Amino acid sequence: MFNGIIFNTGSIKKIYKRKKGLNIFIKSDLKINNKDIGISVACDGVCLTLISIKKKIMEFYLSNETVKRSKFKYLKVNDLINLELPLKYGQNISGHICQGHVDTTGKILNIKKVDKSYIFDFEINFKERKNIIEKASICINGISLTVAKITKKGFNIWVIPHTLKLTNLSKIKKGSFVNIEIDILSKYVKNFLNAKK
Repeated sequence: MFNGIIFNTGSIKKIYKRKKGLNIFIKSDLKINNKDIGISVACDGVCLTLISIKKKIMEFYLSNETVKRSKFKYLKVNDLINLELPLKYGQNISGHICQGHVDTTGKILNIKKVDKSYIFDFEINFKERKNIIEKASICINGISLTVAKITKKGFNIWVIPHTLKLTNLSKIKKGSFVNIEIDILSKYVKNFLNAKK
């Protein structure tokens, strides 16, 4: 479990394509070592298991299901990845509960600067768009954010300078794809209400 508050990023150093998945290698200053092999790490919001680490380069395996659901199908060497270690008992939750189970990808339609902040406009598929609630939490590339407004094609969010500085949102452009995890609480409530009908 994660909370979507990002303090670390890493860069893709190598991508090894397999018949039924990928192995990716990320270089980072994340404070982990060989004793941590087997832990979960949120990589752009996707919960992945650390399988090796050497000279600050972490290795992860992604199944075809993970690749299909995430933006990792577009992954390139040198891409910047948001990283978060799992929550520990007693740790403050400054964002919201993020599982690392990405629902879909979104495409950036527009980025607009307003004062010191930025409005990001996203397009997502209709099936997932129905699950998004205005002012609810949403996890984008592993970052806990708030849905500012529902639009015809998706939704938009506001990003403050602090968040922009610490995450890879500062590097993405119009047309880029992001990983999206919809707030699990809103999905549970919707499923419960649908079951009651």
